[in-house]
Amino acid sequence: MTTSYRTIVRNGLWDNNMVLTQMLALCPLLAVTTTATNGLGMGLATTAVLAASNLTVSACRQAISQEVRIPIFVLLIASLVTLVDMAMNAWLHELYKVLGLFIPLIVTNCAILARAEAFASRQPVKASLLDGLMMGLGFTLVLVLLGACREILGSATLFADASLLLGSHFAFLETTLITEYKSFLLMLLPPGGFLVLGFLLAGKRLLDRRLQQARQRAALAETEDGHSSVSTA
Repeated sequence: MTTSYRTIVRNGLWDNNMVLTQMLALCPLLAVTTTATNGLGMGLATTAVLAASNLTVSACRQAISQEVRIPIFVLLIASLVTLVDMAMNAWLHELYKVLGLFIPLIVTNCAILARAEAFASRQPVKASLLDGLMMGLGFTLVLVLLGACREILGSATLFADASLLLGSHFAFLETTLITEYKSFLLMLLPPGGFLVLGFLLAGKRLLDRRLQQARQRAALAETEDGHSSVSTA
């Protein structure tokens, strides 16, 4: 059964977000998000692998035997990560040096294998490609948000060195919020990442609860209006 495109988008960005809901990929999330620039670079690299792996798995799903599908998926993902690693080394070398080992470690991101197994191997190509893109973009948004919070609190900058790491076209993103700011080192260290992530998780759950309560109130109001209309008739 094909999942609707609207559901795929909502799941990837919010309802089934790789980090905020599934609690996956926390190692690169906490390790590289000392700045929003690093988070954006890592997120886009992961998105490229997710989209390409979903697309390829879906296109080849009829030819892959069920008995050997997992080793094939792992080999495919490892090949795509190698291509992304080589591409970043060639065209985004400064960002490549900053992210370092975490680019090859994308292959160990269990969320990529999970999407290949749970979705792409059962869905058509277009839906699988969209799922990979949305899951990757949801992951990227969390990386950028977490990196931005840590960077702002830690050094009062935003997207520092974007022109150096991502290219001159991204220079407009670089912002210094407070000059002569004394660094809040805790936010740039791993404990700061855990603190910000905890607040993000709490914020999402609080917002989900309020949205659910609002939907329940709306449904109750519709039911009461229906009963009133029947009684009047």
